[in-house]
Amino acid sequence: MTDATTTGAAPAKLVIERVSKRFPMKGGREILAIEEASFTVEENEICVILGPSGCGKSTVLRMIAGLETPTTGALRLDGSAIAGPDRERGMVFQAYTSFDWLSVRGNVEYGMRINGVPKDERRERAQRYIDLVHLAGFEDAYPAQLSGGMKQRVAIARTLANDPALLLMDEPFGALDAETRWHMQELLVAIAEAANTTTVMVTHDIEEAIFLGDRIVFMSAHPGRVHRIITPEFKKGRRYASKEAVLDLPGYSALEKEIMGLMREQGGKDQH
Repeated sequence: MTDATTTGAAPAKLVIERVSKRFPMKGGREILAIEEASFTVEENEICVILGPSGCGKSTVLRMIAGLETPTTGALRLDGSAIAGPDRERGMVFQAYTSFDWLSVRGNVEYGMRINGVPKDERRERAQRYIDLVHLAGFEDAYPAQLSGGMKQRVAIARTLANDPALLLMDEPFGALDAETRWHMQELLVAIAEAANTTTVMVTHDIEEAIFLGDRIVFMSAHPGRVHRIITPEFKKGRRYASKEAVLDLPGYSALEKEIMGLMREQGGKDQH
């Protein structure tokens, strides 16, 4: 991949329309976690959901995954209502989710085996994504023999091998050390380019959001609302293969300061 590639406009693939979520509490009370959230995600876009702690970022992602049901509002993928979990939406969590008793290849093939994909096709697709996440040579290794970053690469390969229309990631690099984290961020950009994957990712890390996001949905303090939708204009519609290339661009520092201001403003509200 070249250092920068251009992404074009595309019709909305995912629509979040006036979604609210209330959770029941003891004594018949309810807590409003998300209020009237609306945004869209385009085909092949990396959309990052960012905001202060407790703003409901992960709740929004879980509703997109079908793991939570909205109290009001609608979510649609490719024009069809989201009404529960589906293989069209693949989820990568922060916690490592590999099966300890299966090899790397066995883990990547697992979902396809459950879905009845023939053995030869299963093996071919698994190898494609093992190669894509740079785990060639580790096909027969087990999770206990892998580093944290390698375990997350297994999770990403396993999810992509099921050919989801939408890749969902809930702070997938949050448990990694700083060096491994930026390597994984660059890998995600390469995967998005190679696999033409539409991705929605939750993070609390401003630098990560700016580097990865074609668009950033900034959530307000609790109850979570869409406070601002930010397109990093200084990237001029491009994705960059190396993180330092983005950090050096004119306009990066200004956007980072702007988002830090939003985070302080909204985070402060949540503390009062």
